[in-house]
Amino acid sequence: MSVVRTVLLLWVCVGSWVSTYGALVISRDSEVLMTTGTIKHIEKRSINDPEVEIQTVKLDCKVASRFARTVMTTKALNKGNSSKEIFFEVELPKTAFITNFSMEIEGKTYVGAVKEKEKAKKEYEKAVSSGQTAGLVKASGRKMEKFSVSVNIAALSPVIFTLTYEELLKRRLGNYEIMTRVKPKQLVQHFEIVADIYEPQGIAFLDAYGTFLTNELLPLVEKTVTDKKAHVSFSPTLDQQRKCPDCDGTLIDGDFFIKYDVNRAESIVDIQIVNGYFVHYFAPAGLVRVPKNVVFVIDISTSMAGRKIVQTREALLTILSDLHEDDYFGLVLFDSIVESWRPSLTKATEENVMAAKEFVKGIHQRGWTNVNDGLLTAVKMIKTEAENKLLPEKSVTMIILLTDGNPTKGETNRMTIQQNVQDAINGSFSLFSLGFGYDLDYGFLDSMAKQNDGLARRIYEASDAAVQLQGFYDEVASPLLSDVHFKYPENAVNSLTNSHFKQLFNGSEIIVAGQLTEYDLDNFLIEVSGQGLDDYMLQGKATAQEWDDTFPEKEYIFGDFTERLWAYLTIEQLMEKKDKGSPEERANATAAVLDLSLKYNFVTPLTSMVVTKPEDKENPYDVMIADKLTEEQRGRPQDQDISRVPYHHPVSPTYYVDGDPHFIIEVPEMNDALCFNIDERPGTIFNLVSDPVLGIVVNGQTIGDKKVDPGSKLNTYFGRFGIVHQTLGIKLVVSTDGITVFLNKKTTQFDWSKTTLAKNEIMDLQITKDRSLTVTLKDSVKFVIILHKVWKKHPYHQDYLGFYTIDSHLLSPRVHGLLGQFYHGVQFEVSNLHPGEDPEKPDATMDVKGHKLTVTRGWQRDFRRDVKNGEKVPCWFVHNNGTGLIDGSHEDYVMSSLF
Repeated sequence: MSVVRTVLLLWVCVGSWVSTYGALVISRDSEVLMTTGTIKHIEKRSINDPEVEIQTVKLDCKVASRFARTVMTTKALNKGNSSKEIFFEVELPKTAFITNFSMEIEGKTYVGAVKEKEKAKKEYEKAVSSGQTAGLVKASGRKMEKFSVSVNIAALSPVIFTLTYEELLKRRLGNYEIMTRVKPKQLVQHFEIVADIYEPQGIAFLDAYGTFLTNELLPLVEKTVTDKKAHVSFSPTLDQQRKCPDCDGTLIDGDFFIKYDVNRAESIVDIQIVNGYFVHYFAPAGLVRVPKNVVFVIDISTSMAGRKIVQTREALLTILSDLHEDDYFGLVLFDSIVESWRPSLTKATEENVMAAKEFVKGIHQRGWTNVNDGLLTAVKMIKTEAENKLLPEKSVTMIILLTDGNPTKGETNRMTIQQNVQDAINGSFSLFSLGFGYDLDYGFLDSMAKQNDGLARRIYEASDAAVQLQGFYDEVASPLLSDVHFKYPENAVNSLTNSHFKQLFNGSEIIVAGQLTEYDLDNFLIEVSGQGLDDYMLQGKATAQEWDDTFPEKEYIFGDFTERLWAYLTIEQLMEKKDKGSPEERANATAAVLDLSLKYNFVTPLTSMVVTKPEDKENPYDVMIADKLTEEQRGRPQDQDISRVPYHHPVSPTYYVDGDPHFIIEVPEMNDALCFNIDERPGTIFNLVSDPVLGIVVNGQTIGDKKVDPGSKLNTYFGRFGIVHQTLGIKLVVSTDGITVFLNKKTTQFDWSKTTLAKNEIMDLQITKDRSLTVTLKDSVKFVIILHKVWKKHPYHQDYLGFYTIDSHLLSPRVHGLLGQFYHGVQFEVSNLHPGEDPEKPDATMDVKGHKLTVTRGWQRDFRRDVKNGEKVPCWFVHNNGTGLIDGSHEDYVMSSLF
């Protein structure tokens, strides 16, 4: 199913007063201006501002032969007597190319210009030195990118935003899908979604629906479908948008879908020749499924612990049930070592599938990540079977790799692994790489898959991960042809896109495009060959037609779409070639992508759109940049539900203590973490950080539960921290009641009930209301303290604090303390993995600091993103108050006072 996704959101800002249109509540947080020795509060009240009105929202999508162009137009009016900053935000599919953006302000139109990325960067850097700037595009969700821009609008003035992007729809599971997400956040005078679709093959079916459509709104969706064209519109009036007759809330908040497919014929002559370019669509009806040989290579390293390993088991059990009896399959597990279910591929009989399921049910996490040996074992298994002619002669072979981490055992050099795998496969079959989450090098997996005629896909860490895994398998479960070749007259075609494909799967489609050397071709000969259950060979011819004959409904067509479709497809395929081939081939591909991107005004990974905003006194040269993000640049989507996402190690390590009390030491270079507890009586003060060179000390005092039931363990937590920077003359006391700053013999009090920013030349304090305090000390260190609030009438528990070191790289080599001793790294090695008391938490032997310790695989929680639930952090738990891991005994870190 191909997906085009669009999201629209507008909001307004007055100065730095921010409003979303949802409730039209404008609030400004408390600010603090801090000079050395003086801290001053400035308080603001929340007010309502109904003076910015969205007058028009229109989303106009035209699809001509799968190529979609979407134009999004929004008009907003500042009805107030003062200028306001209006924000325009939309979400578009990550596979789309932005082609135009403009702002019409006071009769003048400001248009974005597509430029080479390096040139755009220079303009951006020039603006950075003279005014505020911002990048316009950020990752958003699994398949979306968020485009946002703001502009200051004078009193009683309108602004019109227009964004255009283009995308070639991809057929998946037998459907094309256009998805538009609309979130205007207020009633709109003129709201309209319009889609016009023209498919010369004829439209087989079309459906349109929305997640926000009530029984009253559903009849407003108008669909008109004839043989080759379809028109869909949705345009509710102001009253029809209302949640209730007397309220201003809008029902328009969600996703609007259009799903369709085209007629399929057994003929190969599904080709359009228009204005000197041709596009050939190939997905003939009547092809029979070919048996497949598939080896699943599954990462079972310790980072797969918890929900990921459970979801992997769940998905594999479903996938095994879906195997056809004439398929052959294998299972290869890898961590530090490689384990195969059976030494050879096995026919998918009912008995063998049942045996495989029993094996899958017993999969548990363990050890490190040896990707190289896992893949090479699978390749050897397949090649041995093929050499001994034990696989069906008419079949399609593939490897499906699932991993959630980077190589940490065996061969760990990524380029060497890629070369090893490519040499071993040698073009014989395809490799598909599934990257589970964000703790991995997606570019490594993507390049390796493309080098072996496959593709990579990210599996998102969420409750539906098993469904995602199964969904990908469904796309490749039914191969129809392999080694598909397209042949056209050599003297009549140039600038041809890819014309050889490793396979064609049921529900998908192959598209080839090219430029003709002759416009008036009476006979355009075509030949398609491939390997199915039988040798596949079809020949046909097409004739160039007049534009008016091919596309008589001009209102459904936009410009020279065939040429732009060819350019889009060429850029897409050249971007893949950038990841494989010789250095010269990669350089040529890069140059060609840049040339086409600039010629057709596409924002691609090699170009940027430069948007210059109207000048004002504060920002005389305000420039923003819109980039196209690659998958490895996207990072974790900003709007993903963090409470449902397992933990990922950030690039910079974090060292922290939270809970009762749990100490966690991140080791990102090993994609792992260590943890230990300290059990002591309430009121004990521990040294967490001590740097005698810089004069920095952090101590923490424990508190206990209000009461303890007889025979129960007393839980302790940190309830107070003392932070000293002797060189800067700063002391802070942070407790569950508030924050006290001692600076130049002056004392300033803060409480947790207000969001506050306090800063001067030596220190920044940022308080997030009832949640956290961020402390940044000049040229030294950055801490975050988390406030855990507990119901005041709770019979046992009380409020407590967590302490996180965010940036410690400027501290001296002499830094120490329960946390500080790890700031410059720790080396350890884990071996002898074996079952522990808990089946889900294996034990192992750890070599660290000259000691051999028995450790247990477990989880702690990081509460920075989600104070209520936290994110799970997989770690090796060191018993007995960290003995053997920390220097000396935990009692050596007990202090007599907070300072």
